[in-house]
Amino acid sequence: MSDRLAGRVAVVTGASSGNGRAIARRFAEEGAKVTVADVREEPRLGGTPTHELVTEAGGDALFVETDVSSVADLRHVVDETVSAFGSLDVMVNNAGVERQLPVGEATEDDYAWLMEINLKGVYFGCQVAIEEMQSQDDGGVVVNMSSIAGLRGLANSSLYCTSKGGVTNLTRQLAVEQGEHGIRVNALNPGFIETAMTMEDGETADGILDQTPLGRAGQPEEVADAAVFLASDESSFVTGHNLVLDGGFTA
Repeated sequence: MSDRLAGRVAVVTGASSGNGRAIARRFAEEGAKVTVADVREEPRLGGTPTHELVTEAGGDALFVETDVSSVADLRHVVDETVSAFGSLDVMVNNAGVERQLPVGEATEDDYAWLMEINLKGVYFGCQVAIEEMQSQDDGGVVVNMSSIAGLRGLANSSLYCTSKGGVTNLTRQLAVEQGEHGIRVNALNPGFIETAMTMEDGETADGILDQTPLGRAGQPEEVADAAVFLASDESSFVTGHNLVLDGGFTA
């Protein structure tokens, strides 16, 4: 690796599994100190916790139990990170959930559960990170996890599409608002990525893959590579952008 994130400190929410786990590990490989913020320490499919993998490989990482639907938890993880590593340079708001329902079947509880994590968690994750970054001399970077569902409709996904549409446009707005503070805000908009969460619904997976020109699912490591680009100086003139990684699905 080329130490593209050397000397930087990052928080990655939902980093115990899936895309977040891959992002945390790649950030560490590129020289960043990483906080794994998640409601669970163990990966969804089992195995060694992410922060332990990072430290075993010679990197710096810690785990902070974090429920992103709690603003207090989000503030706590930022405080713990700054206390341990001295700053917050990159915030990756990755934690998310999915529930597929026709709009006529969605309940208030379904709506509240999904929005609390997917939209509120990102909104206030941005807020607490930006507050810290504004107090620093050199700004920072926020990377939000959106989705192709934030750009187009998907079958039986009104809740998910609503939440990710919010993340997509929040990203644009905060980029406009925070540019003067030297804070860049971008988002990743993956298509079908092969994680424990996405593979739970084989029918949906098959339907998306049938319409994907590259003919395969993406891998978390490919999402992580894009996250490194957005977090690094290689994207120093990129802000307000939603970077699509979907094998051509939305094309």
